[in-house]
Amino acid sequence: MQKKRVLFSGSRTDFYFDASFDVLEKIVSKEKAVIITDENVLKAHQRKLKGYNTIVLKSGEQYKVQQTVDVIIDQLIAMGANRQTILVGFGGGVITDITGYVAGIFMRGVKVGYIPSTLLAMVDAAIGGKNGIDVGVYKNMVGLIRQPSFLIYDYSLLKTLPLKEWQNGFAEIIKHACIKDAKMFAELSANSIPKYRKQPNLLAELIKRNAGIKIKVVQQDEFETGERKLLNFGHTLGHAIENMYELSHGEAISIGMTYATLMSQQLLLLKSGEDIIKLLKRYGLPTVAGFDADKAFKIMLKDKKRAEDAIQYILLGKIGKGVVQPIPIEQLKAIFKQF
Repeated sequence: MQKKRVLFSGSRTDFYFDASFDVLEKIVSKEKAVIITDENVLKAHQRKLKGYNTIVLKSGEQYKVQQTVDVIIDQLIAMGANRQTILVGFGGGVITDITGYVAGIFMRGVKVGYIPSTLLAMVDAAIGGKNGIDVGVYKNMVGLIRQPSFLIYDYSLLKTLPLKEWQNGFAEIIKHACIKDAKMFAELSANSIPKYRKQPNLLAELIKRNAGIKIKVVQQDEFETGERKLLNFGHTLGHAIENMYELSHGEAISIGMTYATLMSQQLLLLKSGEDIIKLLKRYGLPTVAGFDADKAFKIMLKDKKRAEDAIQYILLGKIGKGVVQPIPIEQLKAIFKQF
């Protein structure tokens, strides 16, 4: 096990890499902890939860809504939870998002920690303190930024993941490579999901490397005024179509990255766009897809990255170098009509 303490603007987070679920009991007593998880994680890991107060949610993005938050809070009150209670999100990105949000508002804030059970949550969703819920088709429209106290990385949890969840996680890994790490892009191009699954050490190193990228970006810009915006590569369009078509997060972001790559070729003369699209396909991710461009555009106009008459779109100058590019709304609309 490797423990890494990371300092953010007003808090600290302890990362326990290459750890096991059992580490939780050394960090939080069973009496103080309330674990929030979903039905799929419970089914796969029920024995690990023995002796813990547990709240079990239905699985899926469609349950990341205010109604679920109300259900959780009602259960916390019934359990006798108080300000000394520590919430623990055990699951994928939906669980870590909603657990962090509840922790931020229950009794005006209680401590929270995460045990991410998916690759996507390990490399992205559980890191950085963004917590929130969806409102209709609008992703993460309500939420807050508040860092967890700890994250426990138990790589054995990944053994139960279906292939689609591996592909989801690699969408975010490819995103990190595109915006920040050309060497990792080359490594990904030489490897594959089957190879990472067969070589635990290689996978563990990749997860740590991606966590490190996101940690560094968040430390530099915790509240997303500049550098952290780069992490939205593929997410502007991706978030717009994710709930429209009930896509997985990885599928939606992959399609979003494809279109952002095409825009980068057009606006910034990116020369390696074909390599990005080829890599997404290599990891089983969709690229070009038919969607209602007008409807998607209307959703994008409500995006948090909109600034007056422009949207701060994330493009690529080259592989490994993301760029925040303000694009006037009328110009963006014209670009989307081309696609």
